[in-house]
Amino acid sequence: MSARLISASWLLVLASLLNFACCSASYEVPDYVAKHAPIVWLHSDDPYLPSDLLTHVQHTTPKIDGKLIKDKLPALNLDNLDLLNNYRDVALASNDDPLSNPAWMRGTAPDKDGRIHDATPCVVILVDNPFNDVDAFYFYFYSFDQGPNITQVLHPLERIVKGGKVGQGMHFGNHVGDWEHNMIRFKDGKPVGIWYSQHRDGAAYQWGDPELTLTDGRPTVYSAHGSHANYAKPGDNIHDVALIDWCDKGKKWDPVLSAYFFKYHKSNETVTTLNPPDKKNSGPPAHNFTSLFHYDGIWGDDQLSDSDPRQDHVPKFGFRRFLDGPQGPKYKQIVRKEIYPNRRPKKTWIEFSAGIFMTAYPLALEGWRGWVTFVFVVILIFLMGVGVKVVITKGVRRYYSKGRYQKLQQGEQILMEDFETNEVLFSSRDRSMERDRPDRPNRDRGDDFV
Repeated sequence: MSARLISASWLLVLASLLNFACCSASYEVPDYVAKHAPIVWLHSDDPYLPSDLLTHVQHTTPKIDGKLIKDKLPALNLDNLDLLNNYRDVALASNDDPLSNPAWMRGTAPDKDGRIHDATPCVVILVDNPFNDVDAFYFYFYSFDQGPNITQVLHPLERIVKGGKVGQGMHFGNHVGDWEHNMIRFKDGKPVGIWYSQHRDGAAYQWGDPELTLTDGRPTVYSAHGSHANYAKPGDNIHDVALIDWCDKGKKWDPVLSAYFFKYHKSNETVTTLNPPDKKNSGPPAHNFTSLFHYDGIWGDDQLSDSDPRQDHVPKFGFRRFLDGPQGPKYKQIVRKEIYPNRRPKKTWIEFSAGIFMTAYPLALEGWRGWVTFVFVVILIFLMGVGVKVVITKGVRRYYSKGRYQKLQQGEQILMEDFETNEVLFSSRDRSMERDRPDRPNRDRGDDFV
């Protein structure tokens, strides 16, 4: 009996140890998440660098439709931000005019080793998928997104958007708050593909793609000037058909050295805070900032109204100078079937039209090809006009010719008198002229009677 009790006690102890080990392991980030994490190269002249999340929250005020929330709220931080979910359509509105370019909005530069000190601008979220897959999302936060200068587009579209403030280099599509990301899919702990977010969409690569640059197993990411879109190569990168993003190997940033780590459980839509990879700990993390994940509102101002003197737009195209801020990581489709998001954005009519034009331009519109195309189109229009005229003429004749004939009913006969009348009617000879011929006997005078 005692032996059974001892065995049962050992089993309880063993179960407790296993449970403790599982709980401990659940707070740790797998080594491969940091081993293959992206290295980001910030543009050398980018005025808006990665920004501390808490600092951003502290320099904003929650508003709804540009108005303060009437209820008295506590000081907001990363641990209680989701209390704003009790209200609808909340915006973290900047306490400063974005045009004043405040210091907190410009972010923090990394040191020579790529570490950002006294700021945490990165959020890493792990999402389990079936078949031993783990999707690691590396989110990068910037307090301001400088939209594109739309005069700097592919030739010859710059001729369309020129003049006025647009021609002076004004940027359009600016917004307070900016979330960008890479996602790396791991299978059995090994990377198999990566996603680069770029404006409304992005690009996916298999891990062995020749366009992907790896350094010690870590993919290289180039952050575009101002917009912070992510690309696999430096130089000029085209987005939205004809707009240009600039990337170069400016400042090196290692995002996982200054990041918050979480695990998302899609079964119940909960989030667990994890310890950083360099801080192995058997217990739960010292902080629990899951509130920043659950916050439903936007991380910047609402789009400025057209009556605001700071707002401007591009005639005919509708581009606005200031747009809404973005929603957070929760709304970036972190549960995916493929490496790319399940729902891809549809092209706007502007993108569709520009795409057709840019495809046709080098083939039929550039230089002397434009004159050839013009002559061809003129000839084509002329031939189409002639063809339409011929078709209409034939149709009219056919319509009137149908009225001259009548279809005989079954058993109906035509009398000889009618036939003769019709013969005279349709004959090409003039009977009156025949009676006047000298060699024709005149029946009226009785020439046939002697």
